[in-house]
Amino acid sequence: MPKLAAHAQSLLAQGCGGVTLFGTTGEGPSFTLEERKQTLEALIKLGVPADRILVSTSCAALLETLALTRHAALLGTHGSLMLPPFFLKGISEAGVIAAYAQVLDGVADLKPRMYLYHIPQISGVGLTHHVIRTLKDRYPESIVGVKDSGCDTAFSLGLAKAFMPELTIYVGNEPDLPALGRLGSKGAVSGLANFMPQWVHRLVLTPDAPETPAEREQVLALLSVLTRYPLLPAIKSMMHLVSGDPAWLRVRAPLVALTDAEDADLRRQVQALGLAHWPR
Repeated sequence: MPKLAAHAQSLLAQGCGGVTLFGTTGEGPSFTLEERKQTLEALIKLGVPADRILVSTSCAALLETLALTRHAALLGTHGSLMLPPFFLKGISEAGVIAAYAQVLDGVADLKPRMYLYHIPQISGVGLTHHVIRTLKDRYPESIVGVKDSGCDTAFSLGLAKAFMPELTIYVGNEPDLPALGRLGSKGAVSGLANFMPQWVHRLVLTPDAPETPAEREQVLALLSVLTRYPLLPAIKSMMHLVSGDPAWLRVRAPLVALTDAEDADLRRQVQALGLAHWPR
């Protein structure tokens, strides 16, 4: 736990507005309900400000999602990040709305803040404009944004044009950050921000700076290296590269850590990119 807290505090010190706990990069679904509660409580006790923590509360069972959302709200976190129902397939828009409604109605007394999480390649269920608009109209104070990790530029731009500034739209696909920044987005919920937060920050906040096109191309080159491997173990390998701590290589089943040879190969490929001011 101290290493996680130190990492979170380091990101905040480097200018991140907050940290996201138990998102897809954080292997959240692999942790039990009690582990997730204890981790959040421990981070706060170790000095990470609660109001700068966004907690992914998504579980297959809605009552567990409700329990984690209530826990996060009681601790005063910035908000919760919730996937649509992601195990059963072929869920209708009405079913998606009902799932969110069950959770939001169950914590209405705490006036929660919630970000809707669109990542259909993982969840198998996407968020449509109709679902987002219905939920925003029904829960105008609670629905505050969308985290879009669908990696579909046209869809991301469509969300931004349809819902900003009423909703905050964050994208997880870093090459799309300049385009979203031009439409008014002020941030990202980003896996790469774990080890290059200032780059991610610049891409979205200074989309038309002279150096932005080159930095975006370098991010694309980095992603092309990372996606040659299973992505989450590769991101853990990047943390090993940046921190020098091999403990970052550990993952939970069913993920499998990169082998020593793969880790070394990834390191060589990343260093060969010659990223300016790397690591930063």
